[in-house]
Order: sequence, then C-alpha cells, then structure tokens
Amino acid sequence: MTANNKRPINVAIVGLGNCASSLIQGIYYYASDRETDASGLMHREIGGYKPSDIKIVAAYDIDDRKVGKDVADALFAAPNCTTVFFPDIPQQNVIVQMGQVLDGYSDHMRDYPEGRRFIPSQAPEPTKENVVAHLGAAEVDVMMNYLPVGSQKATEFYAECALEAGVAFVNNIPVFIASDPVWAGRFEDAGIPIIGDDIKAQVGATIVHRVLTDLFAKRGVALDRTYQLNTGGNTDFLNMKDQSRLASKKKSKTEAVQSAAAERLSEENIHVGPSDYVAWQNDNKVCFIRMEGRLFGDVPMNLELRLSVEDSPNSAGVAIDSVRCAKVALDRGQGGVIEGPSAFFCKHPPIQHTDELARLMTEAFIAGIHVETLAFDTDVSSALAG
Repeated sequence: MTANNKRPINVAIVGLGNCASSLIQGIYYYASDRETDASGLMHREIGGYKPSDIKIVAAYDIDDRKVGKDVADALFAAPNCTTVFFPDIPQQNVIVQMGQVLDGYSDHMRDYPEGRRFIPSQAPEPTKENVVAHLGAAEVDVMMNYLPVGSQKATEFYAECALEAGVAFVNNIPVFIASDPVWAGRFEDAGIPIIGDDIKAQVGATIVHRVLTDLFAKRGVALDRTYQLNTGGNTDFLNMKDQSRLASKKKSKTEAVQSAAAERLSEENIHVGPSDYVAWQNDNKVCFIRMEGRLFGDVPMNLELRLSVEDSPNSAGVAIDSVRCAKVALDRGQGGVIEGPSAFFCKHPPIQHTDELARLMTEAFIAGIHVETLAFDTDVSSALAG
C-alpha cells in the first residue's frame, strides 16, 4: 500500500517510445527525496495520488529491440533518443509484450538508418482476447496510448480492449476516439472514463500558439494569417514523413489554434503542422510561429517566435496528470469523456474551451466539485472558492 492508503495506479502502456520513457523516468524522479518538490509538475497530488503512486504493470510494443525485454531496459533501447534525466530505473519485472501491428507501422521507416527506424518483431501478434486477459491479470486501471501518429486501426483495437477489460483509456495521440461521438458514447455507456484526444505539451508549440492567438483576440488585434512550423529528429517526426498519416495530426493542431481565435481563419491563411525530420535534432523539437495582424487603425504588425523544447519530457509533464485524473474518475465511478481534463490536457477534445476555463474545470474535477460547462471563468472560480 502507498502512503495515501490507496493501492498504486496500475498502468498499461501501448508504445514504449520516447514519451513513455520520459513518463516512467518522471515517476522515479519525483519519488523519494523529491516527494515535497513540485518543480516541473502542475499538481503534486491529484485525488491523493502522487507521481510515485503510478506503477507500470503491462506494456506493448512491436519493435524487436523492445519486445521480450523488461520495461526498464526497453525504455532506453533504440530508436528512443530522448533526454535521460533519471537513468537508474529499477527492473520492473514487467516484460514488454508483442502488440498488434495493424497500421502502427509505416513501411517507409525501413529506409532510414538503424538507430532511427522501427524493426518489426516477428513475435506472434496478440488477439483482442489475449490483451483483455492480460489487462485483467495485471489488474490494470489505466491504459496510456502512445502509438505513432496515424495509427487509427491500432488505436481502435486497444480502445476495444480497454472497453472489454473495464480499463480507463488516455488517448495521447491524434486519432479521434474521445472526440468521436460513437466511441465517446460507448465509453459512457460502459461507465469507463476516457481522456483525449492528442496530448498538449506542458509548454509546447500548440499551447504557446493558442495563448498568443487568444492574446490577439483579447487585445482587439485582427489576426489575418499565421503559421506554425515544427522540426524534430525523433521517430514521431520520421513517422510523419509519410504524408498519408498526417491528416488527423494537422486537423488536431489546427483546430486547437482556430478555437482560440476571435474569428476562424480561412484555410489559406493558417498552416499548423509538422514540417520536417532533422535526424540530428533527436528528441529536440524546434517550433517557428509567425502571426500577422492589424492593430488600431488597421496598422499592420507581425510576431515571430522560435521555441526549442525536449519533446517527450514536455509531453510527460501533462501525461502524469492525465493518468491520475483518469484513476480519480474510476474511483468515483465516472464514465465517458472527462470533459475538463480532456480540454485542458488535449489538443482535440470533444469540446474546445479556453485554456483558462479548461484549467478551472480541471481544478473543479480534481476537487470533486460538480460544475457544469459554463460560459464564464468567474463562475467556475466561484464554485472552487465556495
């Protein structure tokens, strides 16, 4: 039992890539001597759960360098290339299982050097029944989906498994499950929580672009056109070299920015999305944002910004809250889309809210305050204060 007298949050991870590596490193980084240090975290505790209460009990991947290994070893296996900020991960006694391939692998990955491509395992792929049984045996509470961009069929496979096993689902990728009314309805009918879709980074390209777009709107500046260009050297960017896998990613990122604008921009005046793969950047992501607008008297102005971040720890800073919110929803018997956390943590939730309203709705959820979707931030603030 943990210090809060609750058993750990048992987590299954689908895809042992850079994001999973950062999340698991963070679980240990914020344990022991850092139990009272909240630097880098949005929440020290959520529903009584600390980061150290998260326990990885199941994992799935399709790369030969990870399948069959202990999670602690798979986290640092190629092609992972993120920053190692906590290298001493103890053996987890959890073996990475072979997952379903489906569309979780793009054939063009074979054309790149050994360290940057997937090597599909030849191990037998599991059936849905296999995975559901494995989730039950491991007593999994929450499944974290870290499949590559464009993995529509593979994501649906694991969402089905989560539904049958009664496991909460956190969809960190731009495949639309929580924001699809049919899937959302199935999770609600089953009484199983889901948070999604497409995780926002802690301070990443999308959240910065949204904040600046909202600033233009609040200050009365007409936004005429904008772009967001991103480069990176991890396998996520390499995977997205296949343009056919980009549709949902571009839609997710674009809608996140459009929803913060005073008026929607026409398609020719907004470009948001991944731009290119630069191998030597590894897990570092460089973002370029340009915004062109008109001030008082229609006098033109423009803003240009360059942001450089380590991509996967940036994601993990949000994921560590998502998994705890999903468990709190389970504890409360709350099923379906968890609206506040989905809007605050994700780029493409079922309902877009301003970042401040989404934050307040999330705080209300954590506090156990039943707040309906409201039009004004002050109404939620009053509920929290009351």
